[in-house]
Amino acid sequence: MALPEALSTKAQRAFMGTEAVVVIVMVAIVFGKVSDHVDLDLSRYKTIPCYLALFILAELFELFMAYDALRLRNIIQLVGILLFHAALLVMAALQVHETRSALVHNPSANWTTDYINGGGAGTLWQGVFPFLVVSPVVIGVSWLVMMFFVRVLYREFGWAIFHVVGANPAAKTMYQFYQVMICLLKFDFFAFVGVTMQLLIVVLAKNTAEFGLTIAAIPIVMVLLIGAGLAVQREVKWLMSICLVLMLAAESYFYKLVRFYEPASREQYQTVRATLTTFTIIAFLLLFATFAIGLRCFADFDKGLLKSKMHDITFKRRYSSSAPGSAGAKKEDGGYGSGAPLDQRVSIE
Repeated sequence: MALPEALSTKAQRAFMGTEAVVVIVMVAIVFGKVSDHVDLDLSRYKTIPCYLALFILAELFELFMAYDALRLRNIIQLVGILLFHAALLVMAALQVHETRSALVHNPSANWTTDYINGGGAGTLWQGVFPFLVVSPVVIGVSWLVMMFFVRVLYREFGWAIFHVVGANPAAKTMYQFYQVMICLLKFDFFAFVGVTMQLLIVVLAKNTAEFGLTIAAIPIVMVLLIGAGLAVQREVKWLMSICLVLMLAAESYFYKLVRFYEPASREQYQTVRATLTTFTIIAFLLLFATFAIGLRCFADFDKGLLKSKMHDITFKRRYSSSAPGSAGAKKEDGGYGSGAPLDQRVSIE
């Protein structure tokens, strides 16, 4: 069975073969062990199912982003995945602390006196602790491996942008800002879903107005992100203007940071405060960066980049994987001697 174009080299296949399965299995074991002994519907234990849901979402999202980056030959997105993986490492480390806060309420007790709430030898906490530690260790090791393969892929994909926009330095810079914008929108999606998932699973009661408002915000944000992506790709000025204004308005959503720590509400966030704070700050910074890059992309509208955006690299390979101009670049592979036409290049007025 032939591999798809995005997985046509050893470096690409190795990049896709990350630690996802191992991490999800470790988290699932923790979930299974805890659910056998405690009622996960109790608010103090809800961090455990949230932990499982977040890591499944994160690993699936990372696999999708990796395949998408390889398919598009997008080195910027690969670098973004490295940063995302580092954030995943931080999240895995935080979950060790969060799970201990949820499980241990009698630190000196062992299994003979308090199996569920104790922190000593033989307790539930000691039973799940090794599996919690495996996750950040595996993520950290795989991050180092991924850095090596991104370096390999950087050389492999280095010729891609030239075949989209040509050799013009100004066009290359504009196209790179466009790629950064699209990449940021994808990560905005994950950050928003991560914050919302934690609020809905762990914190908010279903019969409150805040729960309803959080649910209502989901389709609005999805429309915003999709609209921004279409606007920046097709250079629709009126739609881009609306999206930029909505991004600024959405920054006000992060008033919730105050609620995590103010005396009136801090208790309900106790078991997930560290993770929620980290997610919320990252989401805030991502959205602000998206707004800033969006302004830069907006300034590049009508400067000749539209055709390159609309005819980006697709599943069909448009260029040779051989180094251009090298002796090994065969004519049928698209070497300079082949006479094969290059994609349309951008002209800057």
